[in-house]
Amino acid sequence: MPPRAGPGSPGDGLATAGERATGADVPRVYVSLGTNVDRERNLRAAVAELDARFAPVRVSPVYETRAVGFRGDPFLNAVAGFDTSLELESLLDVLRAIETRSGRTRTDKRYGPRTLDIDVLTYGGVISDDDAMDVPRSDITRQAFVLVPLAQLAPDASHPVLGERYADLVKRLRLDTSGMRAVDFAVREPS
Repeated sequence: MPPRAGPGSPGDGLATAGERATGADVPRVYVSLGTNVDRERNLRAAVAELDARFAPVRVSPVYETRAVGFRGDPFLNAVAGFDTSLELESLLDVLRAIETRSGRTRTDKRYGPRTLDIDVLTYGGVISDDDAMDVPRSDITRQAFVLVPLAQLAPDASHPVLGERYADLVKRLRLDTSGMRAVDFAVREPS
């Protein structure tokens, strides 16, 4: 099924670098960032690459979270938001290239150590229930390490399907946060 627009709100006015699109129809994108291999370096490198391509990029507070679905080192997780004129498929290609440059190798295993995992959470108001493209990503309403930083970054933005503000979803869903803690970590190198 092709992606369709949902009841979500348009971007909040941040322009993109590289594409420098203008107008209200430029989608606001939120992506989750996660790493449990060389965590600090990989998270900073990911934010630097996003900054270089899509500036300005806003980033949530960073959380350390226990591994989900396997035994492994804890992850650093955050959410980034930016506007882009790239089509969704092209954006996915850019994000996969960033993951590959971090040393990410793809396997059939869904859960395991990751040098870098970047997942599109939302792409404007687009809704896709295609198996290859889960947008909005179902992890938003299932994983605290996704919803909590998303709600901190964009509390008044609304879930494209549910139409609820992320800040309200945190309160209503009360996802298990016992395996996560906020960490004092600067995702950008100090100037």
